[in-house]
Amino acid sequence: MSLKVGDVAPNFTLRNANNESFTLSDYKGEKNVVLLFFPAVGTSVCEKELCSTRDSMKDYENLNAQVLAISVDGPFAQKLWTDRHHFTFPLLSDFNKEVSPSYGAFYDVWLPDKFALKGVAKRSAFVIDKSGVIQYVEVLDVAGNEPNYSAIQETLKKLS
Repeated sequence: MSLKVGDVAPNFTLRNANNESFTLSDYKGEKNVVLLFFPAVGTSVCEKELCSTRDSMKDYENLNAQVLAISVDGPFAQKLWTDRHHFTFPLLSDFNKEVSPSYGAFYDVWLPDKFALKGVAKRSAFVIDKSGVIQYVEVLDVAGNEPNYSAIQETLKKLS
């Protein structure tokens, strides 16, 4: 299923490594949301992406945005990685692989030529406005590529 700008974002509830629940609709009317799907903890490009996001958190906060990062890793692996890198935004576990496919952010076939493993999230970025509507979509087929951070920030600026 491919989501596009203008679609209502599928709601979900996922837990972080501290067993805290995060529900997308809880941010409705309050904050814009940046959803970052990433393939796996402990990998170099994912580390670069999430550390870059961590280092830019003031920019996201100034734009009234909540960042949520989602992978299919278990909460214990996410906890170790969060503690190691001091992430200041939630890493959410889609261990049952329900949310990633609903956003079209999931490798369901083996693509060895694209550095992808079957069964993990595709690196993707979605900006969801306060009313729950998707305003930016970027689903990357090549796991080694990073999202366009400038485009994400520009979208958020337009929503401010």
